[in-house]
Amino acid sequence: MTDASQYLLACYLGAREEGEPVSPGYVADELERSPSVTTETLQRLERRGYLRYEPYEGATLTDQGREAAADLHERYVVLSTFFREVLDLAEPDREAMTLAGSVSPLVTERVAETLLEAEDVEAIDVPV
Repeated sequence: MTDASQYLLACYLGAREEGEPVSPGYVADELERSPSVTTETLQRLERRGYLRYEPYEGATLTDQGREAAADLHERYVVLSTFFREVLDLAEPDREAMTLAGSVSPLVTERVAETLLEAEDVEAIDVPV
């Protein structure tokens, strides 16, 4: 569910920022996709049980969709932080949005551990 995961994550973020239903325009803008592709993908996610989609109204996550999106959001946050703080990428959130659905929970866990280790190393007060 890699490409569709971006839409699911965008719906989750939109619901947190603006409430539900999340407008297709919001999702299209966030992902820089056309309105027609966005509508098709939201309808596909509806058929898979992740959300309810009403034309001209928007998308409302189902319990299944909210659970899947919350998992994606955790990966997104870890990846975004890693891309920002370790790799110093210009657009860490966009990169994280693209990859959140492609990265396994194990990889996300290891990246989070790496971030924590880096924080621990920086927190050590080394006498000079």
